[in-house]
Order: sequence, then structure tokens, then C-alpha cells
Amino acid sequence: MTVQLLPPDFDEILHQAIATFWSGRGGPATGGQAGGRGRVIAGQNLDGFFVLVDAVARHVGVSPSAVYTRESQVTLPGYFRATKNWDVLVVQDGQLLAALELKSQVGALGNNFNNRAEEALGSATDFAVAQSEGAFRRTEGSAGPLLLAEPVPAVNPALYNGGLPPFVGWVMLLEDSPDAHRPVSAASPHFPARPEFQQASYAERYCILCTRLMERRLYTAAALALTPAGEPTQRALSPQTSLHSFFR
Repeated sequence: MTVQLLPPDFDEILHQAIATFWSGRGGPATGGQAGGRGRVIAGQNLDGFFVLVDAVARHVGVSPSAVYTRESQVTLPGYFRATKNWDVLVVQDGQLLAALELKSQVGALGNNFNNRAEEALGSATDFAVAQSEGAFRRTEGSAGPLLLAEPVPAVNPALYNGGLPPFVGWVMLLEDSPDAHRPVSAASPHFPARPEFQQASYAERYCILCTRLMERRLYTAAALALTPAGEPTQRALSPQTSLHSFFR
């Protein structure tokens, strides 16, 4: 028996999510605060991915009411900071099933890559320690599994009494432009940068970032989707960092 991990219309919903992204920006990355930039600040350009998450959650039997996307409902306690707002939370019967971060970058490469990498690393570290300290522990008398109180490594399934820890995901939607694929130097005056970063483009650096976030178990899955400006299409640089792999 073959189990279909993604809903039959996954590609269609993904196509619409990319179209909504560009529509929300008002087309390519130009325009003032009142145009595309204003909509990006409002967070509306990634709304199509909320529909995608909801469709996948429904497909695997998660209640529609368990998927939270409203700003007031996506806050989790932290450890190094009081709270952290995620983009999507899946909480069913009081158990945290998933926390997702959805990011996009159109133009303005350079320092923005480092900023995005630092945000991803910081959020993952805070989440992992908060989880190991029991921040997402169930309370007595509530439905579903009860988490153990003593701190244990965040990737240890024993924290969930034999169940699985939450799915923690990070997605980057990157404009598929010549600048994203142009080789970039990695100057480091005292010690050399790792060879894989030498002359690697920003797209390649994002792919390395996603791969290593998963390798080091900082995120359950991380994906990089490259999309040409104004076009409802996307592609991956590697199978393991694709959106299909992420949602599977």
C-alpha cells in the first residue's frame, strides 16, 4: 500500500501560493512604501502558504481548527526571550505539533542573507532550549500526551512519552534573479572561510544554510524555493531542500 504524503492538489495550491506572493508585492520588487513594500510589511504576501499548510494538515488528519496563523495566536514561550511569534503553529488537543517560519527575500541581498541566517539560528536555539526546559509541556487533566517535566535534549522523543517532538520548519522564498546566482567572495582576514562558501552565490549559501539547519537538527525541515519575479513558478537547488520534501 502506497501512502500519499501530500494532498493530490498540492502542486496546484503551491502554484497559487507563489502567485499570491507576487500579487501581494504588486509584481517585481519595485515601488515605494505604499506599494509592494507596504504589503510585505503587512505580511500578506505569504498568505498563500497558510492555505498550503492547512491543506497538508487536513490531508494527514489534523483538525482545521488546529492550524493557527493569526498574529495573536502564533506566540510561543521562549527561553532566552519571553516569547517568539511564529508564522504558523499547529496545536491539536493542547499538543504542539508544528511551528513554522516563512521568510522571503526579493532583491537587497548582501547583509540581508546574514540577517536571515542569524534569525533562523536564534529562533531554533531559543525554541530547542525552551522545549528542553518544558515550555510546551502539557498540564495535568488535559487531553493528549503529558510531557515530562525534567529537562532533556530537544531532539529526544522521550520528552513526548514515546511520541515525536514538534515539527519545526523554516522556509525561504528567494527571487530567482541573476544577482542571486552571482558568485560572492567570502573575505575573512584572520582565518579562511570554509571552501564551500568561496565564490558561492547567495542562492547557494541559502541552500547550504537549509541543508545544515537540518543536518544539525536545528530544524526538522528547511526549504529554499527560487521564484522568478512576477511568475507563479518555483524551483529548488537540491531535492532535500525543496518545498515538496519539506511538506512530506
